[in-house]
Amino acid sequence: MLDEIDQSILGILARDSRISLKDLGQQVALSSPAVSERLRRLEERGVIRAFTVEIDPAALGYTLQAIVRIRPLPGKLHIVQKLLEDTPEFCECDKVTGEDCYVARLFLRSIDDLDVIIDRIADKAETNTSIVKAQPIRRRPPPFTV
Repeated sequence: MLDEIDQSILGILARDSRISLKDLGQQVALSSPAVSERLRRLEERGVIRAFTVEIDPAALGYTLQAIVRIRPLPGKLHIVQKLLEDTPEFCECDKVTGEDCYVARLFLRSIDDLDVIIDRIADKAETNTSIVKAQPIRRRPPPFTV
């Protein structure tokens, strides 16, 4: 269970994980040592898994994104999963229930790259690809309140 101070800390860190302990403490009305102790406990409990950076794929030349639904052919599940893991353009992949086994997010520098990447798994899986037009909700944490 998170108290209001922990919820505030998480909200602030979700917006800026590089904030100093001093500034974080000022925003939640705690001393730097007290904030540090709360962060340590949140990490120990597994609430905070990592402090990270968000990279803009477009700044690296990846101007397109695609969502790929993947249904491996019989007996090819592990082979397809390994191919997805070994293809760095697949930045996220979820194993799901339903008709498909995987739903993956793919970053592309050009539309021509799509065929090259999908062709690597085409003889091992059926795919259905959608180009992302916009991302109205970016990856965000779930609500902190109960």
